[in-house]
Amino acid sequence: MTDVVYPRRVTREVRIGSIVVGGSNPIAVQSMITENTRDVELCVAAAIKLHEAGCEIVRVTTPTLADAKCLGQMKQILRDRNIDIPLVADVHHQGTQIAQEVAKHVDKVRINPGLFVFQRIADSIDYTEDEMRLARQEVEDQLRPVIEACKVRDIAMRIGVNHGSLSDRMTVTYGDTPEGMVSSALEFIDICEKYDYHNLIISLKASRVPVMLESNRLMANRMSDLGMDYPLHLGVTEAGDGEYARIKSTTGIGTLLAEGIGDTIRVSLAEDPVNEIPVCYDILQALGLRRTKVEFIACPSCGRTKFDLTNVLAEVKQATGHLAGLDIAVMGCIVNGPGEMADADYGYVGRANGIISLYRGHECVTMSVPQESGVDELVDLIKQDGRWVDPA
Repeated sequence: MTDVVYPRRVTREVRIGSIVVGGSNPIAVQSMITENTRDVELCVAAAIKLHEAGCEIVRVTTPTLADAKCLGQMKQILRDRNIDIPLVADVHHQGTQIAQEVAKHVDKVRINPGLFVFQRIADSIDYTEDEMRLARQEVEDQLRPVIEACKVRDIAMRIGVNHGSLSDRMTVTYGDTPEGMVSSALEFIDICEKYDYHNLIISLKASRVPVMLESNRLMANRMSDLGMDYPLHLGVTEAGDGEYARIKSTTGIGTLLAEGIGDTIRVSLAEDPVNEIPVCYDILQALGLRRTKVEFIACPSCGRTKFDLTNVLAEVKQATGHLAGLDIAVMGCIVNGPGEMADADYGYVGRANGIISLYRGHECVTMSVPQESGVDELVDLIKQDGRWVDPA
């Protein structure tokens, strides 16, 4: 199969524990545990569960100084058990002390620019130039110790802007807009660069897909203009649950990835976080960015279909679904089947009178296999080619 290669935005590499984000590295998949951070053993178990499901970076909320120390205990327990899970501390309100402490233990610190210095400077809707200058200086004064703490251990920082928590200064200046989100991120990036700290990942998240799309596109363009190459973390925040949440997340994340924007992703569901992981990998697989399962190609069926395609597809998937990396087509007829499945490694195509044809790529290997033995014959063909592995 010839994959379509989407030109990917050129970004620097940023290490988060054993995972490297950006550059030519695979798009990393991450999530966040929901357990109370004070319950260290429960959090460790939740992080391991996510990791075993394929999550590559795990985030933990860190609202207080006591919680920050709990993350140190979590990291130590994981080390003692020889479990390599990159941990990220999620820091929000008045985060200087918390971020400084947690930077001693974790692989990345996430801060929210809109809440990092959480105070209103003026009672009026307008800010004077002096008030703006003083506010920015306060941000710099509180961010600098966090930068230094991250530099000591050479760990990363995520500047994570949320549409729903922009600072008053940004909403007064730019409104509740993507421009405000980008300006918020750039303010913090500028301070980091002032102190020669570049180990950064940027995110701009919103619960509305158009806002998320526009803010990330604008951020990518603005960084390009400024000569910045920081990786972007993508996600539609507060997407909800069920099918629609998955559609929202796929629409936002997948659209940007298809445009070459994005280096790590999270699908945020109001469900067990483990449910987020397969959605992430399905998005990446659909775009040809990571191959972690069999790519099944199947027609929607029509009056020309000569067998029960739904059941046959299920049988083929049951027999071959563990052969990650293969492309297998199950087509209902020979009118469109051979053409539509031309890029597949193997094809199972229905003919008349209970007969199917088997293909290896473009080559028709046999045209007269009885349907009742079709799946077995397909498996035998894969084995003949040396591409079969026994199920785990």
